[in-house]
Amino acid sequence: MDFFTSYDGTKLTYHVFGDGHPVVCLPGGPMQASAYLGDLGGLSAHLQLIMLDLRGTGQSAVPKDAASYRCDRLVADIEALREHLGLDRMDLLAHSGGTNLATLYAARHPERVSKLALITPSVMAVGITISEDVRRETAQLRKNEPWFSAAFAALEAIMAGQAADDAFQAIAPFWYGRWDETAQAHKAAEDEQRNREAAAAFGAEGAFDPDATRAALTRFTSPVLLLAGEVDLNSPPAAVTELTRLFPDTELVVQARAGHFPWLDDASQFVATTAAFLR
Repeated sequence: MDFFTSYDGTKLTYHVFGDGHPVVCLPGGPMQASAYLGDLGGLSAHLQLIMLDLRGTGQSAVPKDAASYRCDRLVADIEALREHLGLDRMDLLAHSGGTNLATLYAARHPERVSKLALITPSVMAVGITISEDVRRETAQLRKNEPWFSAAFAALEAIMAGQAADDAFQAIAPFWYGRWDETAQAHKAAEDEQRNREAAAAFGAEGAFDPDATRAALTRFTSPVLLLAGEVDLNSPPAAVTELTRLFPDTELVVQARAGHFPWLDDASQFVATTAAFLR
């Protein structure tokens, strides 16, 4: 692991996997340590992955000002990392909640991003709403799974605002293309990897200005890959398709039978798609 000091003196950690063309990778959660990304299913065999632990997560320091966890303020950490790496322009890959941060960075520093890969992206930063019907339709794709009935009932309770304490654990199988031992271990590690105080501040009031971000993205002319999972309840393909309309140069790929973590569901397909785009 390596370190750098960000704009406010906070010491941040990043982990480097592989050799070759560098790609800066931002984790989701939001505010989850980059460990859950692994090496993105073997992508490090093709590219050098620079995995950032966002402030207050993983092995990065906790900042003095908790308000600096807000997504728009985290943009300055990404710029500090770019400067530390000595990159005039960089390829940027982000997953889930981290795609909000990558989107804000691209909007603020378009000249610094050569390619942008958004993996099962969140659409919060651009104000796209995912309807309950879209989530139900996506969930119904899993109706033949043995865990479906209990998970779907928990999903309905959550959407109705009547969730029991265990409801979010009950819907966990929806995040994965296969609810096997690998997926269950991946999910079980989440609590220890995530900074919940930071996650609460990530989307705090003022973090996002969707209209301004949408306007800025019309001027972002670098290539963008949007990779959606066919059965991803969190980032359904319908929402990701809507996101494609905001960028001038976009490629949309829907990975078959993949959930929210497509490198776990089919590593070879995920690597083939992302490596071809980023090389």
